[in-house]
Amino acid sequence: MTSESLQPTGAPARRTVVTAVGAAGLAVALTACGSSDDSSSGSSSDTQAGADASGGDSGASSSASSGSGGGTALAKTADIPEGGGKIFKDQGVVVTQPKAGTYKAFSSKCTHQGCAVSEISNGVIVCPCHKSEFSVEDGSVKKGPATQALPAEQITVSGDSITLA
Repeated sequence: MTSESLQPTGAPARRTVVTAVGAAGLAVALTACGSSDDSSSGSSSDTQAGADASGGDSGASSSASSGSGGGTALAKTADIPEGGGKIFKDQGVVVTQPKAGTYKAFSSKCTHQGCAVSEISNGVIVCPCHKSEFSVEDGSVKKGPATQALPAEQITVSGDSITLA
């Protein structure tokens, strides 16, 4: 007697059920790994461009590097205090002005355990979870437990407007 002959009529074979469940699980996993169109189109290249720019003063200050015209308007330059910055929670970015007229942007996600940074004071960006501190100038670690700098983000400053690329 085979296992096929023991199944009630009309019931799918065990192999069919296992295959269907596996395919459904794969579809869910792939969907979860994807991201929305508004952030996936160039996030890694934007981050790399920001990282390249963060080494010097050319950074994000007054450069219209890509002429794409698209981007998220963040703030007016007057909203970003010199020597400090502002956290944009919805966009996941911190914009700083380390020196007058020089604007930098970094991810607001702490590199230690992924908490969102909560404040900027005395020239440092502070994570509330374990008190890591990062420089407003280049995102580097000033105080651990974090060991990696905040990743640079690409912004464009045009006139008095700051836009996330």
